[in-house]
Amino acid sequence: MPRAPSRPLQTVPRYAFTRAEAAASLGMSINHFERKVQPELRVVLSGQLVLIPAAELERWVQRNARRIVARPVGAPRTWATGAR
Repeated sequence: MPRAPSRPLQTVPRYAFTRAEAAASLGMSINHFERKVQPELRVVLSGQLVLIPAAELERWVQRNARRIVARPVGAPRTWATGAR
């Protein structure tokens, strides 16, 4: 029996990501994500599955974004330019 032509699948918007997807979307390792970022986020638990809402990732980026301004030659390093 011939199969009916299938309809093309539409792209579905993502509202939440796995930890690995969230780490990849931020450009960092899963280990760094779990140690440094995940503790600051609200997550969705579904059994053993941990999902991170896209809005939480966006909020984290906005809260942690900093300007890095080039310092004049000879000026002391400050926290904003990367010294610790």
